[in-house]
Amino acid sequence: MAKQYDVLFRLLLIGDSGVGKTCLLCRFTDNEFHSSHISTIGVDFKMKTIEVDGIKVRIQIWDTAGQERYQTITKQYYRRAQGIFLVYDISSERSYQHIMKWVSDVDEYAPEGVQKILIGNKADEEQKRQVGREQGQQLAKEYGMDFYETSACTNLNIKESFTRLTELVLQAHRKELEGLRMRASNELALAELEEEEGKPEGPANSSKSCWC
Repeated sequence: MAKQYDVLFRLLLIGDSGVGKTCLLCRFTDNEFHSSHISTIGVDFKMKTIEVDGIKVRIQIWDTAGQERYQTITKQYYRRAQGIFLVYDISSERSYQHIMKWVSDVDEYAPEGVQKILIGNKADEEQKRQVGREQGQQLAKEYGMDFYETSACTNLNIKESFTRLTELVLQAHRKELEGLRMRASNELALAELEEEEGKPEGPANSSKSCWC
């Protein structure tokens, strides 16, 4: 049976309550959009496997609550994240201003070298816009992040943004990835040698790697 994935890692969605983090997650993993959502309590997660540059990546995507009272819980999840989406709502100046606080939390609690992307969500609500695209681009540039405006409603830039963060994480872990490929190649060569010598052993160790 073909292996289901090559590597496994965790992405995190953070931002104020109501910016659409759960909608982004549901659109990406299930291709569903629900206009009304109850606020996430604590944390929730979904899984999805995508292929990037020939590598099957299993992503564990954690959706965190934005309310202040849950942040002691959600900050515990920063430590094992390899990639983080910082999400604001283009129709909420307040959520945009709070990105600085979220970046500060990432700097304090997330591992060094964690990959980050800034997301301006609800781009379909142009008539309610309070934050210009240029503002988002400028803020992302200041923090050295990629930037996307997205819409879970219209499916704008959902796949693109998740794929991009996955690519950034893979690039950041290139050494581990090369080691994974080398190990898989060695295991294949060893299995062939054992078959030739007529001394079959147990199944080779899985070449999956987890960066959780």
